[in-house]
Amino acid sequence: QVLLVESGGGLVQPGGSLRLSCTASGSIFRFNAMHWYRQAPGKERELVATITSSGATSYIDSVKGRFTISRDNAKNTLYLQMNILKPEDTAVYYCRAYDVVRGAYWGQGTQVTVSS
Repeated sequence: QVLLVESGGGLVQPGGSLRLSCTASGSIFRFNAMHWYRQAPGKERELVATITSSGATSYIDSVKGRFTISRDNAKNTLYLQMNILKPEDTAVYYCRAYDVVRGAYWGQGTQVTVSS
């Protein structure tokens, strides 16, 4: 069992930045992929960014050029650097780790609110 704990959320003004962290209770280097999802009020959870074990990354169009996903295997931590934040980025952000053997794990989420 691997526990994932997100941190770094909060209230920020439009145009501001936040860095989310997702720290695992165990090693993350074996995970095939790690992801950041978000869920806004009244909307379905959506995949925001993915990073594979080889370091390949992908993003939804609405965050390309503003968000950067990264992972530090030595620290067992996944990050999401979010710049030029917009009100429509307001959501609860979740990290997910996937392994073909162990399956998927989710964190509990961290709230990001972008408002003036």
